[in-house]
Amino acid sequence: MAVGFWHTIRSTSLKGLVTAGLAALVLSSNSVAQDKAPRIGFLLKTMQEARYQTDKALFVARAESNGAQVVFDSSGNDELLQLQQVEKMLEDGIDVIVLQPVNTQTAGALVNLAHENGVKVVGYDSMLQNGPLDAMVMQDSWSVGRLQAEAMVNWLESTRGKVTGRVALIRGQPGDANAAALSSGALEVIAKHPGIDVIVDRSHVDWSPDMARETAETLLVEYDNAIDAFICNNSGLAFGVLAALRDEGLASTAKIFVAGSDADLRNVRLVAANVQALEIWKTIKPLAFRAADLAIEIAKAPESNIVDIIGEHKLIDNGFGKIPTIITPVFAVSKDTIDKTLIEGGFYTREQVYQN
Repeated sequence: MAVGFWHTIRSTSLKGLVTAGLAALVLSSNSVAQDKAPRIGFLLKTMQEARYQTDKALFVARAESNGAQVVFDSSGNDELLQLQQVEKMLEDGIDVIVLQPVNTQTAGALVNLAHENGVKVVGYDSMLQNGPLDAMVMQDSWSVGRLQAEAMVNWLESTRGKVTGRVALIRGQPGDANAAALSSGALEVIAKHPGIDVIVDRSHVDWSPDMARETAETLLVEYDNAIDAFICNNSGLAFGVLAALRDEGLASTAKIFVAGSDADLRNVRLVAANVQALEIWKTIKPLAFRAADLAIEIAKAPESNIVDIIGEHKLIDNGFGKIPTIITPVFAVSKDTIDKTLIEGGFYTREQVYQN
């Protein structure tokens, strides 16, 4: 009886120890899982424009300073490659993906794929359409076009004496939602001035500066150089247009108004030299920082309601639903405002802009 009694006690104690040990192991595992560094996938559509080096550097620095690991890639404006990159990130166990889509019309499939794997997606810079995006961080693209067109109106008034003239709208990727938003702001202003004739409204595959140059060359021939303005969705497109104007001796703010957007350094130098009239400075730091911060918060609390952690935001309808969206500011940059915007803002140094 005594032996049996002590055997029972020892067995029970052993079971208790094992149970306690397993429980401790589970708690330890959960603690490790909770304490591990969030892994954030950051995927840009391209590195073609100089600004994206800044996006990458700021995003990675911000995320890593807050204890996250960043897996970065860019897709060279290749839709299929971007799909493969998303698949690879999901296979590698990424916690949250921050995505700038190559094709805003079809990238909803990438979000669906991520959701099937339990991963949330934060849109970056370009709002994808008809997809269940969890959140969005973007610049005020509508204001970009408005600022460009308002500057053009002022230029026409001061150089032509009245708000009339031929204007070419040079868009980016066909069907791209961001290109549409940029252009809609410009068209909204143009619509208020019946003397402005939009002679072409054309999209350019892959946001190609070379294609923009070809468009400008064709228009200059068609209209015998009698064009007043080019409004371009980004800096690269504006640079392509200016290359065509240079060949005709027209690359001057005294002759033709050209506006770009992204404030690439080469374009800013042209603004300083009175070759290009306007650039739009999309402040990258708040864009990259807010996206990195939001992705980390989601990774740390994946079951939380996005609205509870996103902070100040607007609801933007992307065709699928109203997406919680953080919108960051943009600023017009002319020759007269370069110092007060880009240089005082720390985006470029005086030496970089003026090369002295």
